[in-house]
Amino acid sequence: MGIPIRVHLVCGGRFHDFDYARLELLNLLASDDRIRTTVSNDYRDLGALNASTCLITYTCDVRPTQAEQAALAEWVNAGGRWFALHGTNSVLDLTPDGVVAPRVIPKLAETLGSQFVAHPPIAPYEVQVTQPDHPLVSGLAAFETSDELYLSEMHGEIQMLLHAEFVGEAKGFVESSWFEPSRHAVMYLHPVGAGEVLYLTLGHCRGHYDMVPVVDYWPTVDRGSWDSETYRILLRRGVRWMTGSEEIG
Repeated sequence: MGIPIRVHLVCGGRFHDFDYARLELLNLLASDDRIRTTVSNDYRDLGALNASTCLITYTCDVRPTQAEQAALAEWVNAGGRWFALHGTNSVLDLTPDGVVAPRVIPKLAETLGSQFVAHPPIAPYEVQVTQPDHPLVSGLAAFETSDELYLSEMHGEIQMLLHAEFVGEAKGFVESSWFEPSRHAVMYLHPVGAGEVLYLTLGHCRGHYDMVPVVDYWPTVDRGSWDSETYRILLRRGVRWMTGSEEIG
């Protein structure tokens, strides 16, 4: 006997294989029989959000309204736990000069602790463990992945758990020059009032038809970090963190 854990999943947007990500995340959530899940493509279902104690998101260029951003902030501030994945912090405008990340989601970025700005071309890179004693990453060694390396604008105080180092050019983006040596957060915690956000930037995936209108047919099916056992461990630990399980690692 026990009380079910109410989880709301938001999965949708542009330029990614959301059917694949949604199914993978639902299968992961279904592995815990305490979890009951509602699903949306965006943030409009505030009733489902407010009926839940946990939120997990996998989006790209989903722009909540000001009212929805305020509701998300209030929900986390009141004690909600939000496991945010990959492009949740992204807003993208395609221009003749390249991809722009307009700063039009200020409350969402403040709540998440970051806003995506750019990424270099997808290529293998090393992810370092910033705080090896933290339960979310304990026992993990540095690992290589082929994914989008997020170069983000950070907001507020975060606790960085994983990071990657990058200096160079983010080709295709208007804000393309990243020549100041720095650590870029790959996984972090961001406290918000009585609640908290756990953000994991890894997880790019796309199929043949996910890059419209940029191209009509993408030649490959890309799974990125989804094919990595370390990524799967991070997802499982993130869900356990989100649901308040005592054993995370």
